[in-house]
Amino acid sequence: MALIKSISGIRGTIGGKPGNTLSPLDVVRFTAAYGSWLKEQTGFISPDSKSLVVIGRDGRISGELVQRLVISTLNALGINVIDLGLSTTPTVEMAVLFEKAAGGIILTASHNPKEWNALKLLNHKGEFISAEDGAKILALAEAEDFNFSGVDDLGTYKEDHEALKKHIDLVVNYPLVDKAAIKEANFKIVLDAINSTGATAVPALLKALGLKEIMVLNGEVNGQFAHNPEPLPEHLNQLCNEVNKTNADLGIAVDPDVDRLCFVCEDGSLFGEEYTLVAVADYVLKHRKGNTVSNLSSTRALRDVTEKHGGVYTPSAVGEVNVVTKMKEVNAVIGGEGNGGIIVPDLHYGRDALIGIALFLTHLAKEKKTAKQLRSSYPDYFMSKNKIELNEGVDLKKVFSAIQKKYKKQPINNIDGLKIEFDTDWVHLRPSNTEPIIRIYAESNLQTTAANIAKRLMQDINEVVQ
Repeated sequence: MALIKSISGIRGTIGGKPGNTLSPLDVVRFTAAYGSWLKEQTGFISPDSKSLVVIGRDGRISGELVQRLVISTLNALGINVIDLGLSTTPTVEMAVLFEKAAGGIILTASHNPKEWNALKLLNHKGEFISAEDGAKILALAEAEDFNFSGVDDLGTYKEDHEALKKHIDLVVNYPLVDKAAIKEANFKIVLDAINSTGATAVPALLKALGLKEIMVLNGEVNGQFAHNPEPLPEHLNQLCNEVNKTNADLGIAVDPDVDRLCFVCEDGSLFGEEYTLVAVADYVLKHRKGNTVSNLSSTRALRDVTEKHGGVYTPSAVGEVNVVTKMKEVNAVIGGEGNGGIIVPDLHYGRDALIGIALFLTHLAKEKKTAKQLRSSYPDYFMSKNKIELNEGVDLKKVFSAIQKKYKKQPINNIDGLKIEFDTDWVHLRPSNTEPIIRIYAESNLQTTAANIAKRLMQDINEVVQ
């Protein structure tokens, strides 16, 4: 069981002792710290008004329990709450802007299994809070420096069931989304909704885009995930088989909070989650010249596509907040992460599977290609994604220092773990923000080479640890 505090939020397993898991006491403590931090910010509250926070949750079993704790804690601090109920991460982010709220909390552990949940914390821009602000909130939580309101100053509660529709309307009417082309293509689509809110959000979007043939797998929103919820190849066999069996044009998989996205081609083969961003960026850059950003663990193919269109590619540290910061620095027109996260800045600065789906379908319809043909038009790189679980007490600084010393003759980027380059091949080692592991990602134009590079670095790590 675990409790992890990072730029990705306060994430932990349900059940167990306070301080070691995301227990009810911990939910209250961290919510109170966030609310107290919000009340210290300028420009959001005055003696005559209260802060306003938007919350929403994915379909997890523990979601309703955590939701009640969060709402009551915020109200006890004198903060008004707008509750979207079952929602998606990008919808909550956009609702913060719709409501001109002081912030937002998304109750989701994203791709983690069902025993996990989390508080993802947003600022008044509907973006994840910075590392600096996160540190302040953690300090408040540690000190339990809270001042709850008296009975006459408690916050209010209101439900909002229109935010998803507003979100979808903005996606459908986004200038680069061509609803007429998508409708004319009349795609037959199979969706794996992984028993969470994608079962509501994605079909609603597809219908708004004019599509009629939509099959939903794992569509009951009960949090009993039919398989590991991370949209990786080894978890998508059911979707691949169903696309092939039903002669569908495309398969779509999202994670439980609908901010990650990947596709399955018409023959049941994977389009590749790394190529979700590549394909969407290719389409955007054809119509809007500019720069791109992805994190250090993402495929080189995005750089190739960006340079083909005359733009400049810039890598960032892993984590949505880091990608967003870098996108703002270089004025990127499209960005995201190789895990299937698409960020379209003039819609909002957050990973959003719904805008990703709409742009991809527009691209597919206008190219008049199958998904398989579209995928074959991009450079072929193969990535080997691995992880090593860490025992308690492992000295990460010692591990990374030893690896850096061993490969000191190679080009190394250490803004986030270690990225080591071998000509056009590379390997990226970094501690996860969300799990007690080291992730090892390697890429090459040959699958066996990528796997061998990753295997070699995993052996190096194990030697240092032992």
